[in-house]
Amino acid sequence: MKSALQRAVDKPLFKKIKHFLIGLPIATKLASGAKLPKRLALSTFSSDAISSVAYATEEIMIVLSKSSIAGIGFSALWLTAPISWAICGLVILVATSYYHTIHAYPNGGGSYLVAKENLGKYPGLIAGASLLIDYILTVSVSITAAVLALVSFMPYLQPYVTLLGIAFVAVLTVMNLRGTQNSSTFFAFPTYIFILFTAILIFEGLLKPSSMAPDIVQKTQDANWNMLSLFLVLRAFSTGCAALTGIEAIANGVSEFKEPRTSNASKTLILMAVILIGMFSMVSFLATKFHIAPMSLTNDGYQTVLSLIAEAVFGKTFFFYALQIATVGILFSAANTAYSDFPRLSSIMARDGYLPRVLSNIGDRLVFQNGIILLSSIATLIIIIYKGNTSSIVPLYAVGVFVSYTLSQLGMVVRFWNAHKQNTFLTINLIGGCVTGVVVTVTIITKFSVGVWVVPLFIAGLIYMFTKIRTHYIYQEKILKLTEEDTVPAIKKNTVLLLVPKINKGLLNAIAYSKATTKDCRAIHVVLDNNDLVQLKSSWGKYAQNIPLVILDSPYRSLIDPIIEYVDQILLEDPDMIVTVIVPQPVVKYPWQNLLHSNAALRLKVSLASRRNVVITNVRYFID
Repeated sequence: MKSALQRAVDKPLFKKIKHFLIGLPIATKLASGAKLPKRLALSTFSSDAISSVAYATEEIMIVLSKSSIAGIGFSALWLTAPISWAICGLVILVATSYYHTIHAYPNGGGSYLVAKENLGKYPGLIAGASLLIDYILTVSVSITAAVLALVSFMPYLQPYVTLLGIAFVAVLTVMNLRGTQNSSTFFAFPTYIFILFTAILIFEGLLKPSSMAPDIVQKTQDANWNMLSLFLVLRAFSTGCAALTGIEAIANGVSEFKEPRTSNASKTLILMAVILIGMFSMVSFLATKFHIAPMSLTNDGYQTVLSLIAEAVFGKTFFFYALQIATVGILFSAANTAYSDFPRLSSIMARDGYLPRVLSNIGDRLVFQNGIILLSSIATLIIIIYKGNTSSIVPLYAVGVFVSYTLSQLGMVVRFWNAHKQNTFLTINLIGGCVTGVVVTVTIITKFSVGVWVVPLFIAGLIYMFTKIRTHYIYQEKILKLTEEDTVPAIKKNTVLLLVPKINKGLLNAIAYSKATTKDCRAIHVVLDNNDLVQLKSSWGKYAQNIPLVILDSPYRSLIDPIIEYVDQILLEDPDMIVTVIVPQPVVKYPWQNLLHSNAALRLKVSLASRRNVVITNVRYFID
């Protein structure tokens, strides 16, 4: 049997579980070894953008499929490819702008720092709030889309989409708490596998002939041009702009790249944009070529659009199932991008005083673990609220990220202008900022009825929270700032109240500690059982060492209330008095045995938290 001293230095059960799940602590001096090479950075920071190939086309088609008027049915779906190509043009604009941002801000920070430094405090806060919302929705959208991709070839899982989403978030949380390098290595494989099998799908799909006759396609197109409204096209375009989410991730995480980090980050950004444009445009083309129609999650045998394209090209062969598994993997990896950027942005804003400073703390695995846990908690709540339905979350998705894109690009315009660099770079950023600003406006107008109004509301709420937190920290700093007149006060009076439930060996050390602390020491016993009182009085004189015993009645059988009243009475008589309440606390052999003991110290700390000059101290005794 271990001695009390041995058990005191043993690793607690919580730490054993923690180290099993996320690994042993990493020394601070090894932080530089956690930087990412380009091959891992592509999967870490680009999987969000690349994974949008799995659902962006489908979201465009869902909007277009609702145009079934005058018996035309799904005839509007032919516009999927042209709308996707227009979005690809926007990808080029935004990627070019962030290429400039990477070189201008080699330490990362992205839209928040660009907007704050060049446009001012509130544009920076708007950009920060928008990005935080976007990262939360990235996890929710990517995880729910991954679950739906899984349901596409395992339909018996359809009733459990919400539970699967929660489980996926939990796994992702553990992976990221293990550290950036561990999660990046893990997620590199599904990212590259998805790119490979999507490339095979595109190649085979381009070679495979369409089953729709050309004259039917032409008649359908003519009918659509006569019937479709501009409002519908704009709404489909704004929905498809979900394909652009994640482009800013590389600019935000430049500091995570290996040296030369600016060069490596910019090359990774270019590669990501090329892959995204090629895959997204071709998948949308194949969807129209094989006249795929999107399905509703409420339908039995639900399949995603990408799954339907794969079935049309491959049939139910090995390549079909391989692509579905790869899709689950890339969408799962996509959420990892947010786990890289949300904690980092939160830490930057926390250091600026706009978020709780605990979010700037780096954990023992060299990650911002509090930010990771916060992100997982909110994303899980969204998955539960929307019941794991990707199409219900996507309409909220683009607003936040495009607000940040707009402010970032306009911030770069101001930076170039102030530096007297009125060149092509300034023009590109100005055009990009105007275009993304228009996209934000169109998105809010066209999707207002499906709940997009809640995103600007949340942005405003976050900005209010940021300013209140900042005001608190400024006030705290002002109040606590030392002056030349400040000195360490001398404690003139200190009363110790020793809580005595009953006489036993565990109480002896507490008695000795109380006597050594101050001359004004009193023992407090709250009468909950008269039998205990009789036994206590008969034994107290032998062990008490002249400590007076104060008996407090408790008419309503409360342990805490009589003690609080007694403490308040002491403070009322002498407000300068320091009152120390000493609580004997047993330390048990096994953690579950804590449930067998009342934790009076914790309840006292909570109850007396608002009292000035009150200290709660535990004197532990070990039960072998």
